[in-house]
Amino acid sequence: MTATSSETSPATPDLSEPDEARASRAADTARDAAEHPYWRRNLVVATVGAFTTIVAMTLLVPFLPVFVRELGVEDDGAVVRWSGIAYGACFLTAALTAPLWGRLGDRFGRKSMLVRASAGMAVAISLLGFVQTVDQLVAVRLLVGVLGGYASGATILVAAQTPPDRSAWALGIVSSGVLAGNVVGPLVGGFVPAWVGVRPTFLVAGGMIFVAFLATVFLLREDRPTVRAPRAPGRRKGGVWSQVDRRGAVLVLLGTSSLLLLATMSIEPIVTVYVGDLGQRTHTAGVAGILVALTSIGSILAAPRVGRLADRIGHVRVVVGCLVAAGVLAFVQAVVTDVVELAVARVLLGVSLGGLLPSVTAAIRHLAPSDAVGALLGYGVSAQYVGQVAGPVLGGIVAAQLGLRAVFVATGVVLLVAAALNVAALRRTPREAAAVGEPPTVAA
Repeated sequence: MTATSSETSPATPDLSEPDEARASRAADTARDAAEHPYWRRNLVVATVGAFTTIVAMTLLVPFLPVFVRELGVEDDGAVVRWSGIAYGACFLTAALTAPLWGRLGDRFGRKSMLVRASAGMAVAISLLGFVQTVDQLVAVRLLVGVLGGYASGATILVAAQTPPDRSAWALGIVSSGVLAGNVVGPLVGGFVPAWVGVRPTFLVAGGMIFVAFLATVFLLREDRPTVRAPRAPGRRKGGVWSQVDRRGAVLVLLGTSSLLLLATMSIEPIVTVYVGDLGQRTHTAGVAGILVALTSIGSILAAPRVGRLADRIGHVRVVVGCLVAAGVLAFVQAVVTDVVELAVARVLLGVSLGGLLPSVTAAIRHLAPSDAVGALLGYGVSAQYVGQVAGPVLGGIVAAQLGLRAVFVATGVVLLVAAALNVAALRRTPREAAAVGEPPTVAA
Protein backbone atom coordinates (compact mmCIF):
# COMPACT_ATOMS: atom_id res chain seq x y z
CA MET A 1 0.00 0.00 0.00
CA THR A 2 1.46 3.34 -1.06
CA ALA A 3 0.65 6.19 1.23
CA THR A 4 -0.48 9.40 -0.38
CA SER A 5 1.08 12.71 0.47
CA SER A 6 -1.77 13.62 2.78
CA GLU A 7 -1.36 10.31 4.58
CA THR A 8 2.34 10.69 5.13
CA SER A 9 2.36 14.33 6.07
CA PRO A 10 1.82 15.41 9.67
CA ALA A 11 -1.69 16.21 10.77
CA THR A 12 -2.74 19.84 10.50
CA PRO A 13 -1.79 21.42 13.83
CA ASP A 14 -4.40 22.79 16.19
CA LEU A 15 -3.47 26.48 16.35
CA SER A 16 -5.25 26.83 19.68
CA GLU A 17 -2.77 24.43 21.28
CA PRO A 18 0.16 25.82 23.24
CA ASP A 19 3.51 25.54 21.49
CA GLU A 20 4.68 23.16 24.21
CA ALA A 21 1.71 20.85 23.60
CA ARG A 22 2.31 20.77 19.84
CA ALA A 23 6.00 20.05 20.33
CA SER A 24 5.17 17.29 22.82
CA ARG A 25 2.62 15.75 20.46
CA ALA A 26 5.13 15.82 17.58
CA ALA A 27 7.68 14.10 19.82
CA ASP A 28 5.11 11.45 20.75
CA THR A 29 4.35 10.81 17.07
CA ALA A 30 8.05 10.49 16.24
CA ARG A 31 8.52 8.11 19.16
CA ASP A 32 5.56 5.95 18.08
CA ALA A 33 6.94 5.75 14.52
CA ALA A 34 10.36 4.76 15.86
CA GLU A 35 8.84 2.11 18.14
CA HIS A 36 6.75 0.61 15.33
CA PRO A 37 8.74 1.03 12.09
CA TYR A 38 6.70 -1.70 10.37
CA TRP A 39 3.27 -0.20 10.92
CA ARG A 40 2.59 0.40 7.21
CA ARG A 41 3.40 -3.18 6.24
CA ASN A 42 1.46 -4.46 9.23
CA LEU A 43 -1.51 -2.36 8.13
CA VAL A 44 -1.50 -4.11 4.73
CA VAL A 45 -1.17 -7.59 6.27
CA ALA A 46 -3.85 -6.91 8.89
CA THR A 47 -6.28 -5.49 6.32
CA VAL A 48 -5.84 -8.36 3.85
CA GLY A 49 -6.06 -10.88 6.69
CA ALA A 50 -9.24 -9.29 8.05
CA PHE A 51 -10.79 -9.27 4.58
CA THR A 52 -9.91 -12.93 4.00
CA THR A 53 -11.20 -14.16 7.34
CA ILE A 54 -14.44 -12.18 7.06
CA VAL A 55 -15.06 -13.60 3.57
CA ALA A 56 -14.53 -17.11 4.95
CA MET A 57 -16.79 -16.37 7.92
CA THR A 58 -19.71 -14.94 5.93
CA LEU A 59 -19.79 -17.09 2.81
CA LEU A 60 -22.05 -19.59 4.61
CA VAL A 61 -24.88 -17.04 4.90
CA PRO A 62 -26.66 -17.89 1.60
CA PHE A 63 -26.60 -21.66 2.07
CA LEU A 64 -26.87 -21.99 5.87
CA PRO A 65 -30.60 -22.93 5.78
CA VAL A 66 -29.83 -25.53 3.09
CA PHE A 67 -27.10 -27.02 5.27
CA VAL A 68 -29.39 -27.08 8.32
CA ARG A 69 -31.95 -29.02 6.27
CA GLU A 70 -29.25 -31.47 5.17
CA LEU A 71 -28.51 -32.11 8.86
CA GLY A 72 -32.01 -33.53 9.37
CA VAL A 73 -34.18 -30.51 10.22
CA GLU A 74 -37.30 -30.73 8.07
CA ASP A 75 -39.86 -28.27 9.44
CA ASP A 76 -39.56 -24.86 7.75
CA GLY A 77 -39.96 -22.96 11.01
CA ALA A 78 -37.30 -25.10 12.70
CA VAL A 79 -34.93 -24.54 9.76
CA VAL A 80 -35.23 -20.78 10.15
CA ARG A 81 -34.87 -20.98 13.93
CA TRP A 82 -31.80 -23.22 13.88
CA SER A 83 -30.21 -21.15 11.10
CA GLY A 84 -30.56 -18.03 13.24
CA ILE A 85 -29.16 -19.79 16.30
CA ALA A 86 -26.21 -21.21 14.37
CA TYR A 87 -25.42 -17.88 12.73
CA GLY A 88 -25.59 -15.88 15.96
CA ALA A 89 -23.75 -18.44 18.11
CA CYS A 90 -20.27 -17.29 17.11
CA PHE A 91 -21.12 -13.63 17.80
CA LEU A 92 -22.22 -14.53 21.34
CA THR A 93 -18.97 -16.25 22.29
CA ALA A 94 -16.91 -13.65 20.41
CA ALA A 95 -18.54 -10.89 22.45
CA LEU A 96 -17.76 -12.72 25.69
CA THR A 97 -14.12 -13.46 24.87
CA ALA A 98 -13.04 -10.27 23.05
CA PRO A 99 -11.93 -8.42 26.24
CA LEU A 100 -9.93 -11.47 27.33
CA TRP A 101 -8.07 -11.71 24.03
CA GLY A 102 -7.45 -7.98 24.09
CA ARG A 103 -5.99 -8.18 27.60
CA LEU A 104 -3.77 -11.12 26.64
CA GLY A 105 -2.62 -9.16 23.60
CA ASP A 106 -1.54 -6.31 25.88
CA ARG A 107 0.52 -8.79 27.86
CA PHE A 108 1.90 -11.23 25.29
CA GLY A 109 1.79 -9.27 22.04
CA ARG A 110 -0.91 -8.45 19.49
CA LYS A 111 0.69 -10.55 16.75
CA SER A 112 0.34 -13.64 18.94
CA MET A 113 -3.41 -13.00 19.13
CA LEU A 114 -3.67 -12.76 15.34
CA VAL A 115 -1.70 -15.99 14.94
CA ARG A 116 -3.96 -17.67 17.50
CA ALA A 117 -7.13 -16.36 15.84
CA SER A 118 -6.18 -17.32 12.27
CA ALA A 119 -4.98 -20.80 13.29
CA GLY A 120 -8.04 -21.43 15.45
CA MET A 121 -10.48 -20.18 12.82
CA ALA A 122 -8.82 -22.24 10.06
CA VAL A 123 -9.40 -25.39 12.12
CA ALA A 124 -12.88 -24.50 13.41
CA ILE A 125 -14.27 -23.40 10.03
CA SER A 126 -12.94 -26.59 8.44
CA LEU A 127 -14.63 -28.66 11.16
CA LEU A 128 -18.00 -27.30 10.03
CA GLY A 129 -17.65 -29.52 6.98
CA PHE A 130 -17.69 -32.62 9.18
CA VAL A 131 -20.64 -31.97 11.53
CA GLN A 132 -23.46 -34.53 11.42
CA THR A 133 -26.21 -32.89 13.50
CA VAL A 134 -27.54 -29.39 14.00
CA ASP A 135 -26.38 -29.52 17.63
CA GLN A 136 -22.84 -30.12 16.45
CA LEU A 137 -23.21 -27.25 13.99
CA VAL A 138 -24.15 -24.84 16.80
CA ALA A 139 -21.35 -26.19 19.02
CA VAL A 140 -18.71 -25.64 16.33
CA ARG A 141 -20.09 -22.17 15.59
CA LEU A 142 -19.68 -21.37 19.29
CA LEU A 143 -16.09 -22.63 18.99
CA VAL A 144 -15.52 -20.35 16.00
CA GLY A 145 -16.48 -17.37 18.15
CA VAL A 146 -14.17 -18.43 20.97
CA LEU A 147 -11.14 -19.10 18.78
CA GLY A 148 -11.74 -16.33 16.25
CA GLY A 149 -11.51 -12.58 16.39
CA TYR A 150 -8.93 -11.90 13.68
CA ALA A 151 -10.64 -8.73 12.46
CA SER A 152 -10.96 -7.29 15.96
CA GLY A 153 -7.38 -8.31 16.74
CA ALA A 154 -6.20 -6.61 13.54
CA THR A 155 -8.05 -3.46 14.59
CA ILE A 156 -6.36 -3.50 18.00
CA LEU A 157 -2.89 -4.05 16.52
CA VAL A 158 -3.30 -1.23 14.00
CA ALA A 159 -4.69 1.10 16.68
CA ALA A 160 -1.77 0.35 18.99
CA GLN A 161 1.02 0.63 16.39
CA THR A 162 -0.09 3.46 14.10
CA PRO A 163 1.17 6.98 14.95
CA PRO A 164 -1.64 8.88 16.72
CA ASP A 165 -2.06 11.49 13.99
CA ARG A 166 -2.83 8.77 11.43
CA SER A 167 -4.72 6.29 13.58
CA ALA A 168 -8.27 6.97 12.34
CA TRP A 169 -7.12 6.86 8.70
CA ALA A 170 -5.40 3.50 9.26
CA LEU A 171 -8.39 2.14 11.16
CA GLY A 172 -10.57 3.29 8.28
CA ILE A 173 -8.45 1.16 5.93
CA VAL A 174 -8.97 -1.89 8.16
CA SER A 175 -12.68 -1.12 8.43
CA SER A 176 -12.91 -0.96 4.63
CA GLY A 177 -11.33 -4.41 4.45
CA VAL A 178 -13.83 -5.80 6.94
CA LEU A 179 -16.79 -4.22 5.15
CA ALA A 180 -15.55 -5.49 1.79
CA GLY A 181 -15.31 -8.98 3.27
CA ASN A 182 -18.91 -8.76 4.45
CA VAL A 183 -19.97 -7.87 0.91
CA VAL A 184 -17.83 -10.41 -0.96
CA GLY A 185 -18.40 -13.32 1.44
CA PRO A 186 -22.12 -13.86 0.77
CA LEU A 187 -21.54 -13.33 -2.96
CA VAL A 188 -18.89 -16.07 -2.97
CA GLY A 189 -21.14 -18.27 -0.84
CA GLY A 190 -23.85 -18.01 -3.45
CA PHE A 191 -21.69 -19.75 -6.08
CA VAL A 192 -18.98 -21.92 -4.48
CA PRO A 193 -21.32 -24.59 -3.02
CA ALA A 194 -22.77 -25.15 -6.51
CA TRP A 195 -19.26 -25.82 -7.81
CA VAL A 196 -17.70 -27.93 -5.05
CA GLY A 197 -20.59 -28.88 -2.73
CA VAL A 198 -21.69 -27.54 0.65
CA ARG A 199 -19.29 -29.45 2.90
CA PRO A 200 -16.16 -28.86 0.76
CA THR A 201 -17.00 -25.15 0.84
CA PHE A 202 -16.07 -25.09 4.52
CA LEU A 203 -12.71 -26.65 3.69
CA VAL A 204 -12.17 -23.97 1.05
CA ALA A 205 -12.98 -21.33 3.68
CA GLY A 206 -10.59 -22.95 6.15
CA GLY A 207 -7.89 -22.91 3.49
CA MET A 208 -8.44 -19.19 2.90
CA ILE A 209 -7.96 -18.49 6.59
CA PHE A 210 -4.84 -20.69 6.63
CA VAL A 211 -3.35 -18.40 3.96
CA ALA A 212 -4.06 -15.45 6.30
CA PHE A 213 -2.34 -17.44 9.08
CA LEU A 214 0.80 -17.88 6.97
CA ALA A 215 0.86 -14.20 6.02
CA THR A 216 0.49 -13.22 9.67
CA VAL A 217 3.29 -15.50 10.82
CA PHE A 218 5.83 -14.57 8.14
CA LEU A 219 5.00 -10.99 7.14
CA LEU A 220 3.63 -9.23 10.22
CA ARG A 221 6.24 -7.73 12.55
CA GLU A 222 5.95 -6.73 16.16
CA ASP A 223 8.93 -5.75 18.28
CA ARG A 224 8.10 -6.22 21.93
CA PRO A 225 10.37 -5.45 24.87
CA THR A 226 11.61 -8.44 26.81
CA VAL A 227 10.94 -6.64 30.09
CA ARG A 228 7.61 -5.00 30.78
CA ALA A 229 7.76 -1.26 31.27
CA PRO A 230 7.51 -0.09 34.87
CA ARG A 231 4.23 1.30 36.07
CA ALA A 232 3.98 4.99 35.34
CA PRO A 233 4.14 7.32 38.36
CA GLY A 234 0.69 7.80 39.82
CA ARG A 235 -0.77 4.86 37.87
CA ARG A 236 -3.40 3.11 39.93
CA LYS A 237 -3.14 -0.55 40.78
CA GLY A 238 -5.99 -2.87 39.92
CA GLY A 239 -7.91 -3.80 36.81
CA VAL A 240 -8.15 -2.10 33.47
CA TRP A 241 -10.81 0.41 34.49
CA SER A 242 -8.79 1.57 37.47
CA GLN A 243 -6.07 2.69 35.01
CA VAL A 244 -8.40 4.85 32.91
CA ASP A 245 -8.37 8.52 33.88
CA ARG A 246 -11.49 9.59 31.94
CA ARG A 247 -13.81 6.65 32.38
CA GLY A 248 -16.93 8.64 31.56
CA ALA A 249 -15.66 9.56 28.09
CA VAL A 250 -14.59 5.96 27.41
CA LEU A 251 -17.98 4.62 28.55
CA VAL A 252 -19.74 7.04 26.20
CA LEU A 253 -17.57 5.86 23.30
CA LEU A 254 -18.23 2.21 24.14
CA GLY A 255 -21.94 2.96 24.33
CA THR A 256 -21.71 4.70 20.97
CA SER A 257 -20.24 1.54 19.42
CA SER A 258 -23.15 -0.51 20.72
CA LEU A 259 -25.85 2.02 19.78
CA LEU A 260 -24.38 2.44 16.31
CA LEU A 261 -24.56 -1.28 15.51
CA LEU A 262 -27.96 -1.57 17.19
CA ALA A 263 -29.38 1.25 15.07
CA THR A 264 -27.93 0.08 11.76
CA MET A 265 -28.67 -3.62 12.22
CA SER A 266 -32.27 -2.90 13.24
CA ILE A 267 -32.89 -1.79 9.64
CA GLU A 268 -31.26 -4.69 7.76
CA PRO A 269 -33.98 -7.35 8.35
CA ILE A 270 -36.81 -5.13 7.05
CA VAL A 271 -35.19 -3.76 3.89
CA THR A 272 -36.68 -6.46 1.67
CA VAL A 273 -40.21 -5.92 2.98
CA TYR A 274 -39.80 -2.13 2.78
CA VAL A 275 -38.70 -2.37 -0.86
CA GLY A 276 -41.91 -4.25 -1.61
CA ASP A 277 -44.00 -1.59 0.16
CA LEU A 278 -42.37 1.06 -2.05
CA GLY A 279 -43.79 -0.62 -5.14
CA GLN A 280 -40.98 -2.96 -6.19
CA ARG A 281 -43.02 -6.08 -6.95
CA THR A 282 -40.45 -8.07 -8.93
CA HIS A 283 -36.96 -9.19 -7.86
CA THR A 284 -37.63 -7.68 -4.43
CA ALA A 285 -34.95 -9.69 -2.63
CA GLY A 286 -32.36 -8.87 -5.30
CA VAL A 287 -33.10 -5.16 -5.14
CA ALA A 288 -32.89 -5.27 -1.33
CA GLY A 289 -29.51 -7.00 -1.59
CA ILE A 290 -28.27 -4.28 -3.94
CA LEU A 291 -29.41 -1.59 -1.48
CA VAL A 292 -27.57 -3.26 1.40
CA ALA A 293 -24.47 -3.58 -0.80
CA LEU A 294 -24.69 0.10 -1.77
CA THR A 295 -24.61 1.05 1.91
CA SER A 296 -21.51 -1.06 2.43
CA ILE A 297 -19.84 0.37 -0.68
CA GLY A 298 -20.49 3.91 0.58
CA SER A 299 -18.85 2.96 3.88
CA ILE A 300 -15.90 1.27 2.18
CA LEU A 301 -15.14 4.35 0.11
CA ALA A 302 -15.69 6.82 2.96
CA ALA A 303 -13.96 5.10 5.89
CA PRO A 304 -10.31 6.05 5.14
CA ARG A 305 -11.25 9.57 4.03
CA VAL A 306 -13.42 10.30 7.04
CA GLY A 307 -10.73 8.79 9.24
CA ARG A 308 -8.13 11.13 7.75
CA LEU A 309 -10.44 14.07 8.51
CA ALA A 310 -10.85 12.85 12.10
CA ASP A 311 -7.07 12.73 12.53
CA ARG A 312 -6.95 16.40 11.54
CA ILE A 313 -9.88 17.96 13.40
CA GLY A 314 -10.53 15.54 16.28
CA HIS A 315 -12.11 12.12 16.44
CA VAL A 316 -15.08 12.90 18.65
CA ARG A 317 -15.97 15.93 16.53
CA VAL A 318 -16.21 13.65 13.50
CA VAL A 319 -18.16 11.05 15.50
CA VAL A 320 -20.74 13.68 16.47
CA GLY A 321 -21.04 15.00 12.91
CA CYS A 322 -21.42 11.53 11.38
CA LEU A 323 -23.99 10.50 14.00
CA VAL A 324 -26.09 13.59 13.27
CA ALA A 325 -25.86 13.01 9.51
CA ALA A 326 -26.76 9.32 9.89
CA GLY A 327 -29.70 10.18 12.16
CA VAL A 328 -31.08 12.67 9.63
CA LEU A 329 -30.65 10.15 6.80
CA ALA A 330 -32.53 7.55 8.85
CA PHE A 331 -35.45 9.98 9.05
CA VAL A 332 -35.16 10.54 5.29
CA GLN A 333 -35.51 6.80 4.68
CA ALA A 334 -38.77 6.86 6.63
CA VAL A 335 -40.35 9.32 4.15
CA VAL A 336 -38.97 8.18 0.77
CA THR A 337 -41.56 7.34 -1.87
CA ASP A 338 -39.67 5.03 -4.24
CA VAL A 339 -36.68 2.71 -4.45
CA VAL A 340 -34.44 5.25 -6.20
CA GLU A 341 -34.81 7.74 -3.35
CA LEU A 342 -34.15 4.93 -0.87
CA ALA A 343 -31.00 3.92 -2.79
CA VAL A 344 -29.62 7.48 -2.67
CA ALA A 345 -30.36 7.72 1.06
CA ARG A 346 -28.68 4.34 1.68
CA VAL A 347 -25.49 5.37 -0.14
CA LEU A 348 -25.30 8.62 1.84
CA LEU A 349 -26.00 6.66 5.03
CA GLY A 350 -23.08 4.38 4.21
CA VAL A 351 -20.82 7.40 3.77
CA SER A 352 -21.94 8.76 7.14
CA LEU A 353 -21.41 5.44 8.90
CA GLY A 354 -18.10 4.67 7.19
CA GLY A 355 -15.88 6.75 9.44
CA LEU A 356 -17.77 6.26 12.68
CA LEU A 357 -16.31 3.07 14.11
CA PRO A 358 -12.71 3.92 13.08
CA SER A 359 -13.07 7.33 14.75
CA VAL A 360 -14.62 5.81 17.87
CA THR A 361 -11.84 3.23 18.04
CA ALA A 362 -9.16 5.91 17.56
CA ALA A 363 -10.69 8.02 20.33
CA ILE A 364 -10.69 5.07 22.75
CA ARG A 365 -7.10 4.29 21.78
CA HIS A 366 -6.00 7.81 22.74
CA LEU A 367 -7.81 7.66 26.07
CA ALA A 368 -6.43 4.22 26.99
CA PRO A 369 -3.18 3.63 28.91
CA SER A 370 -0.55 2.06 26.68
CA ASP A 371 -0.67 -1.26 28.55
CA ALA A 372 -4.48 -1.47 28.42
CA VAL A 373 -5.23 -0.56 24.79
CA GLY A 374 -6.14 -4.11 23.81
CA ALA A 375 -8.39 -4.69 26.80
CA LEU A 376 -10.39 -1.49 26.28
CA LEU A 377 -10.73 -2.04 22.55
CA GLY A 378 -11.81 -5.61 23.35
CA TYR A 379 -14.67 -4.13 25.38
CA GLY A 380 -15.46 -2.02 22.32
CA VAL A 381 -15.71 -5.16 20.18
CA SER A 382 -18.04 -6.72 22.76
CA ALA A 383 -20.20 -3.60 22.72
CA GLN A 384 -20.45 -3.82 18.93
CA TYR A 385 -21.53 -7.45 19.08
CA VAL A 386 -24.20 -6.59 21.66
CA GLY A 387 -25.63 -4.01 19.27
CA GLN A 388 -25.32 -6.38 16.32
CA VAL A 389 -27.35 -9.06 18.10
CA ALA A 390 -29.91 -6.75 19.75
CA GLY A 391 -30.54 -4.57 16.67
CA PRO A 392 -32.43 -7.08 14.48
CA VAL A 393 -34.50 -8.25 17.46
CA LEU A 394 -35.56 -4.74 18.49
CA GLY A 395 -36.10 -3.71 14.87
CA GLY A 396 -38.45 -6.62 14.35
CA ILE A 397 -40.41 -5.74 17.49
CA VAL A 398 -40.80 -2.09 16.47
CA ALA A 399 -41.84 -3.07 12.93
CA ALA A 400 -44.45 -5.50 14.23
CA GLN A 401 -45.93 -3.02 16.69
CA LEU A 402 -45.63 0.34 14.90
CA GLY A 403 -44.90 -0.38 11.24
CA LEU A 404 -41.84 -0.40 8.98
CA ARG A 405 -41.33 3.36 8.78
CA ALA A 406 -41.27 3.56 12.57
CA VAL A 407 -38.07 1.49 12.56
CA PHE A 408 -36.26 4.20 10.59
CA VAL A 409 -37.61 6.89 12.92
CA ALA A 410 -36.48 4.93 15.99
CA THR A 411 -33.08 4.40 14.38
CA GLY A 412 -32.72 8.15 13.78
CA VAL A 413 -33.63 8.89 17.39
CA VAL A 414 -31.04 6.40 18.68
CA LEU A 415 -28.31 7.92 16.50
CA LEU A 416 -29.14 11.47 17.60
CA VAL A 417 -29.15 10.38 21.26
CA ALA A 418 -25.67 8.91 20.71
CA ALA A 419 -24.58 12.23 19.19
CA ALA A 420 -25.92 14.14 22.21
CA LEU A 421 -24.04 11.84 24.60
CA ASN A 422 -20.80 12.48 22.72
CA VAL A 423 -21.38 16.24 22.76
CA ALA A 424 -21.78 16.03 26.54
CA ALA A 425 -18.57 14.01 26.81
CA LEU A 426 -16.78 16.51 24.56
CA ARG A 427 -17.73 19.41 26.82
CA ARG A 428 -16.69 17.60 29.99
CA THR A 429 -13.26 16.59 28.68
CA PRO A 430 -10.55 18.67 30.35
CA ARG A 431 -9.14 21.37 28.06
CA GLU A 432 -5.73 20.96 29.60
CA ALA A 433 -5.40 17.40 28.18
CA ALA A 434 -3.43 18.65 25.17
CA ALA A 435 -0.97 20.40 27.45
CA VAL A 436 0.39 17.06 28.67
CA GLY A 437 1.15 15.87 25.17
CA GLU A 438 -2.10 14.07 24.31
CA PRO A 439 -3.39 14.54 20.75
CA PRO A 440 -6.46 16.80 20.63
CA THR A 441 -8.74 13.82 20.12
CA VAL A 442 -11.47 14.90 22.49
CA ALA A 443 -10.28 18.32 23.50
CA ALA A 444 -12.96 20.98 23.14
